Amino acid sequence: MNTAQHADISRLRRSNPEIFNRPLVERVRDWGLWITFLAVFAFGLWWIDASPMRIINGLNKLGMLVVLMIPPWPGDGLLDYLRAMLETLAMAFLGTVIAAVLAVPLGFLGAKNIVPNWLFHFSLRRFFDAFRGIDGLVWALIFVSAVGLGPFAGVLAIAVGDVMVLGKLFAEAIENVDKKPVDGVRASGGSGLHVMRLGVFPQVFPVMMSHVLYFFESNVRSATILGIVGAGGIGLQLSDRMRINNWQEAAFIILLILVTVSIIDAISRRIRAKLT
Repeated sequence: MNTAQHADISRLRRSNPEIFNRPLVERVRDWGLWITFLAVFAFGLWWIDASPMRIINGLNKLGMLVVLMIPPWPGDGLLDYLRAMLETLAMAFLGTVIAAVLAVPLGFLGAKNIVPNWLFHFSLRRFFDAFRGIDGLVWALIFVSAVGLGPFAGVLAIAVGDVMVLGKLFAEAIENVDKKPVDGVRASGGSGLHVMRLGVFPQVFPVMMSHVLYFFESNVRSATILGIVGAGGIGLQLSDRMRINNWQEAAFIILLILVTVSIIDAISRRIRAKLT
C-alpha cells in the first residue's frame, strides 16, 4: 500500500470515524438484529415443515409432470382455448378500465393539494388501505358467490381490487404536480373545476395512463388465476385440464398464456415509454 492510499485511509478515518471504529452498542444492536432475523427465518422454515427430503420428493414429482406435459398439444379444444383466452383479455381490459374511471375522482379527493381537509384526507387514505389489504382472489371468491360463475365475477373482482390502489397512486401523482400551471389557471379567473381540468389533469394524465397500462398487464395474469376459482376465462380451462390429469393440453394452455402475456407486456412497454 503506497503513501497516497495511506493518506486516503487516514482522511476517511478522520471524516467518518464511525465506519472504522463503531461503538460497541451499535455493533451489539446489529448482531442482535441479524440473530433475530435468522431465528425468525429458521422458525418459519420449521413451522411450514420445510425439509430437504420434501424438496427432493417435490422435484421428482415435478419432473414426472414435466415429462407428461411433453409435447404440449391442444387436442380438439384449440378454438375453445383461444375463445377462453380472449375472454381472459376482455376480463382484464374491462376490469382495468372500470377501476381507472372510478379511481380518477377518488385520486382527486385523496390529494392534499385538492382537498386540504386533513381529517377527510386521512379517512380516505385509510379507506384505500383497507381495500388494498384484500387480495383479488378473495374478491373473486366473493363475487362468484354473489353473481355466479363466469367472467362477470372476474371483471368485478379486478375492478374492485384495483380501484383503491389506482386511487392512491393517482392521488400521489396529483400531489406532486407543478404549481405554476395551477396558479396560472387561478390567476386567469378559472374555477376549481377549471384548475383540475386545465392545470392538474394534463400533468398527471401520462402518469395515470402509465399506471393503468401496467395494471392491465398485471390483470391479464391475474385474470388467469381468477378463472381457476370459477371466474371464467382461460384459467377455468386450465383448471379443468389439470383436474383430469390432461397434462399435454395443460402445457399448451400454459404456453398460450405465456405468449399472450409476453405480447401484452411488449406492447404496453412501448406505449408507456412514449407516454413518460
